[in-house]
Amino acid sequence: MNLSAIIANFLWSAANLPSYFQFRRALQDPERAQQQRLRAYLDPNRHTAFGEVHKFASIRTYDEFAHRVPLMDYESLKPWIERICRGESNVLTRDSVTRLVPTSGSSGGRKLIPFTAGLLQEFNAAIDQWLVDLLRHSPGIAAGPAYWSVTPVVSNAKAQASAVPIGFDTDTAYLGGSRQRLARAVMAVPDESRSIQDLEVFRYVTLLCLLRQREMRLISVWHPSFLTLLLDSLPGYWRDLQADIRSGGCKHADRLPPVVRDCLELPPLPHRAEELGRIDLQKPETIWPHLKLLSCWGDGAATVAANSLKELFPNTTVQPKGLLATEACVTIPFVGQHPIAVRSHFFEFEDEAGKIRRVHELELGQKYEVIVTTSGGLWRYRLRDCVQVTDFIGRTPSLRFLGRSGNVSDLFGEKLSEAFVAQALQEVLVAMDTRLSFALLAPDNDTQGYRYTLYAEGKLPESFAATFDQALRLNPHYAYCRDLGQLLPVRLFVITKCGYQTFINQKIGSGARLGDVKPMILSRTRGWSTIFEGAYVQPR
Repeated sequence: MNLSAIIANFLWSAANLPSYFQFRRALQDPERAQQQRLRAYLDPNRHTAFGEVHKFASIRTYDEFAHRVPLMDYESLKPWIERICRGESNVLTRDSVTRLVPTSGSSGGRKLIPFTAGLLQEFNAAIDQWLVDLLRHSPGIAAGPAYWSVTPVVSNAKAQASAVPIGFDTDTAYLGGSRQRLARAVMAVPDESRSIQDLEVFRYVTLLCLLRQREMRLISVWHPSFLTLLLDSLPGYWRDLQADIRSGGCKHADRLPPVVRDCLELPPLPHRAEELGRIDLQKPETIWPHLKLLSCWGDGAATVAANSLKELFPNTTVQPKGLLATEACVTIPFVGQHPIAVRSHFFEFEDEAGKIRRVHELELGQKYEVIVTTSGGLWRYRLRDCVQVTDFIGRTPSLRFLGRSGNVSDLFGEKLSEAFVAQALQEVLVAMDTRLSFALLAPDNDTQGYRYTLYAEGKLPESFAATFDQALRLNPHYAYCRDLGQLLPVRLFVITKCGYQTFINQKIGSGARLGDVKPMILSRTRGWSTIFEGAYVQPR
């Protein structure tokens, strides 16, 4: 056991208990909790530039709010955010914008999301409730360190002039204050490692820190492939890692930024090195015998990769994260479900008929697109995330993330959405009892005509492409295009290895940060055959 980790986790949990009990009460009356959130936004922001344009001072009810403030996307808010970049205050919120946090849009362009002290409190409210629930149901997690994945800085990241700082210096800065200090006390890998720009060195140092932690209890990553790619690189580094753990060194010490060298504490661990020498690398669970939980994206486009992670860690709980975006926290893992974070933001939902619903109006089994209002200054903002109600905790809906509603491929009117493609693929995989390590569907064309190609890493039967094509035909628009001959049957492009690695490398090469490479199971662009060239068996 790790005494410092136990103390830090206990203090963190104790500090979070009030928020936890408030959330449990709010789950029983989400309408009241949401009314309180909306009023907390309108009253303080009446005299902001945005509030005056939309007459916040005279808004008394939700209906008036919905009438005065239109549904918005990033392009609608961009002129306001540009004013913030120029240093103007009191634009979207009365609170000062402390940071502009970059994230990628569905079209690939970078967005800058305003971050305020109020938004920090809203994120903390959600994280606090999750952590208390986690420790209540799995108290053993508190007995050791945790790994919270950090995002390395990429040197070719797009620069932009701004009077407000862009991005956070460290990932735990999202927590702020005492929470940040407590998080750092249990971190297996120091935040400073994000300043390592060489991805090979970044992975090596990350693995070195993780392997030293025999008492590891929790691993939290975003996309599950982040961890599988780390583990895939282990065999090539294995001897060097063992030697460094034995001696207390680091093979790449001379390639590390000074801030990383100064914070790395690497005393010799000869017994740990000897133990690792007996480890079967095909069974990564044995590296951390006390590992309790793996937290990662597990729905929508990340389902395939999450299933692969479950195979690598068959005796460890793999918990799908809630729907957590840079802009807002929509749901959190809680008592085995994913209820809406009703105490964090104000939510609206657009149903499939285009009608706007509030939290207490959602119905079991129905699908919706998420709209959020936050303390950061996002007003009736379309997240472009599609969800489905799977259950209720008290009177609050529990949601499952389906995919990005804005990601639709449409060459001839087939209208294939990411959510539909992810669901169709998962149903075929279950029906054929098959697993994939990577999957990406993209439009393609050759001398024969246009079709969709499924780039897949795994052992697939010959009939898989035809079966998947039939599943896609459940979309009547796709079926019509197939019947007309506008689209040829799905082609299968089998990748032998490094599917996610190749995909990630391509995104980073286009200027994306590693942390911004989000799950994607549908691409609207062609040319992936060239990108995956050399990493496949054969197209069929």
